[in-house]
This record gives sequence, C-alpha cells and structure tokens, in this order.
Amino acid sequence: MALPLLRLLSNVPITINALKALSPGAGALLVKSPAIRAALILEPQCRHTSFFNKLPAQDLWKGVTSVSNAGRKRGRGKGTGKKTAKNLNRGQIIGVGKSNIMWPGLSAPIMKGKDLVKQQQLPEDSERMSKLIKMRDEMSTFRYLRLLPIERGWSGTKLPGRSIGPPDPIGDDTFEGFDTKVLEFKSVFHMKGNFGRRRRMSCLAVTGNGKGLAGFALAKSVDGRSALKRAKNRAGQKLMYFELYNNHTVMHDFFAQFGRTKIFASQKPEGFGLVCHRAIKTICEVIGITDLYAKVEGSTNLQNIVKAFFIGLLKQKNHQQMADEKGLHLVEFRRECGNYPKVVASPAKCRTKEEIKPNEVLDFSQYVMDGRVVLKKKTFPKFYTKLPGWERHLKKTLWCRNHDDVKMRMLVEHGEIRSFLTDKYPEAKPKTWKKIREEPQPEE
Repeated sequence: MALPLLRLLSNVPITINALKALSPGAGALLVKSPAIRAALILEPQCRHTSFFNKLPAQDLWKGVTSVSNAGRKRGRGKGTGKKTAKNLNRGQIIGVGKSNIMWPGLSAPIMKGKDLVKQQQLPEDSERMSKLIKMRDEMSTFRYLRLLPIERGWSGTKLPGRSIGPPDPIGDDTFEGFDTKVLEFKSVFHMKGNFGRRRRMSCLAVTGNGKGLAGFALAKSVDGRSALKRAKNRAGQKLMYFELYNNHTVMHDFFAQFGRTKIFASQKPEGFGLVCHRAIKTICEVIGITDLYAKVEGSTNLQNIVKAFFIGLLKQKNHQQMADEKGLHLVEFRRECGNYPKVVASPAKCRTKEEIKPNEVLDFSQYVMDGRVVLKKKTFPKFYTKLPGWERHLKKTLWCRNHDDVKMRMLVEHGEIRSFLTDKYPEAKPKTWKKIREEPQPEE
C-alpha cells in the first residue's frame, strides 16, 4: 500500500487527515518517515465561528453603542439612551427591492396549482422609498416628555419639585385635596458580603392639603416607580397639623436646627411671597404658607433642611400659649395700622411689675428665637452722604423735615391740621384748596 500512496502524494497534494481516512495503517507509516512528512501539506488550524456569526445583529449594535457598567459608574454614556442606531433592515423584504420582480422560490411559490410560476416584472412602487425614509426618521427621533411650565420641577423634567398626586386611599379614607411633591430622588448603593453592591432608588416626598396638614417620608426600593409610591403613601400616614397666622404665614419667627443645618424663619405680611430655599418653598406650598422668609446656614443637606424646618414648625406656639407662659399681655404692632398697639392675647392672671425679674428677656424676637440674635449684614452709609452737596440738601429741607409724619399724627389726634396758635387765632388754619368747576352758562 505504500508505493501507490507515494505516487498519489507525488501527483496530488493531500492532508494527513485525508491520508488516515484512506488507510489508517499506511498513514501511520508515512507520518513516521521524515521525507514523507516534509512532502505533506499540513492542515492549517482555523476557527470557523466567532461572535460575529454567533450573536444577532441587535446584540452586535448594543456592543458598539452601549457603555459598560464600569464606564456608566464613571459618568460615561449619559446620552446613549437618547440616540438609537437605525435598523436599516426594518421594512426590507428578501426578494423585494427597487425593481419589483417576482422571483419563483424567493418572493413567490414555484408552483401555482399545476402550473410552473415564471419570473415576471411587476409594476414599480413609487412610494416605496418614501415609506422607508419615513420609517427610518421615526426611529432616530427622541421625543422629550412634554410638561406644562407649572408642572415642571426645580430643574427641567427631573423629579425633584414635581407633583405626583395624592396618596392612595386607605380603606374608606381618601386623601381629597392633598398633593404630594418630590423633594429628593436619587440612586443609592449598599455593599454586602453575600450579595455584593446593591443598587436601590431613594425618594423623599412631602404631602399636604394646603390648610396646615402635612407630612414627609423617605422610602427606598429597587425601581423608581415603587419608591415614589411607597414614599407618597408613607407620607400620608405621618401627617402633622401646623397652625397658621391668618392662613398665610407662620405664627412667629423661629429658629430650628438639625445636625449642622440651621434655619432662621421670619413671619412676613401678605404679598411678600416665599423667599427661601427651594425645598422649604415646596414644603410651604403643600402646607399652605404663602409668605415667609427663611435663611439656611451651615449644611445644605436636603434631608437635614426638611427635618429642621418641620422641627421649627412643631415648636411654634400660638398667641394664647405665649401669653399664658409669660403671664403678660401679648401686644401686636403693625406698620400698615400706623403701629397702633393691639392686644391679641391676655393671660388668665397677669403678673405685676414687681413680679417680673430684672434679667428676664421681654423682647419678643429674642423670646421666640430662644435667646438668639440673628446676625445681619452691616449696612454702610450711602456714598452721596459724604459729598458736600448732601449737606446743602439737608439745610434746604430742614424746615419741612418730618412734615408728613406730623400731619398724619394731627389728623389722628385732632381730626384736622392745626398748630399751638389755632385756639387763640381760629383763622390760623391751612387753606384747603378746592377745585372750582365752571358750570356752563345757558345761551341767551
């Protein structure tokens, strides 16, 4: 068997595997010979499969356009979800192309009844390309969530600051008139030895009816939707009632602190608005406070701000409680009423002057601030007060200084504008100018 095989090897190249298949014994003898081994053409080792022909097109596109988990943690690929690769195979059918031809066995059956189907030229579809272009354009467009300006949150379409509706009813009890707003929505990670790094969504929400009833809660869940629902329902179960002054502001100024966060809140008249941190502004909207000024000092951690503000609201006292605690009358002075004193609350037993201690704090602002004084920015005199023209202005207007205040006080006390000589000289009164209207005379 060796001689015919040698003739075969001299004429036709053959591989070792093919030689073994012809005769296993002869193949073994030939391979042992160095001359025959050099004459053989060795079969090259190659792999006929790879991830290009193993994976579908969708997974291949995902590998090119997506970002790995490690890259996503470093902040890469933030806009990958907005731009999607076009699937050019969508709308394409095998055998149907630009020239509309019927191919038996490809786009049409070979036999139709007993007759053999032949290749035919069909009429051209003029709308084919326009349909494909329209289909591809719809795939590439990214539609943003359309929100009304009132429904938007603190920054664009993000959840913090947006309304998510009232809490779910509990049995027969429904939350009518309530509204829930998101204060914080973020992803948190927790490392465990058996599960590894676990990612969850954290949501801080506040709910209220706009009439002094409100509550807040913090909830976590694997997905964001369940975290929002859990925080909303949990906030509805932790409601607190806060008394409001004339249904528009807090009862008095107060100081609150939680951790390193300090809040100085001030009572303001109607029309002032909410001048405060955006989280405090959102809380005031669900409670029903429309006029407030609040200054945040120290840490601006959102959860600390919310807790500190709710602590300050809970520490408020109404007018009667403050009058009973101090044993004194509570008197109110308002600028719009000309600083006229008005008693708003009286104790059951008022203390005398001898019972008041000499070092007792009687200033109302220090009393409600727990003895603290708000540090205010130093006001410097205007630049024009140092100019020589300002002194000339003061000398010229010296004679009419405080005239407006004096006129107002005379009208309140005497009902007219008068001087110390009015009783002796009644004619010494200011002349009241009246506009005389000339009536048209009848024509003769």
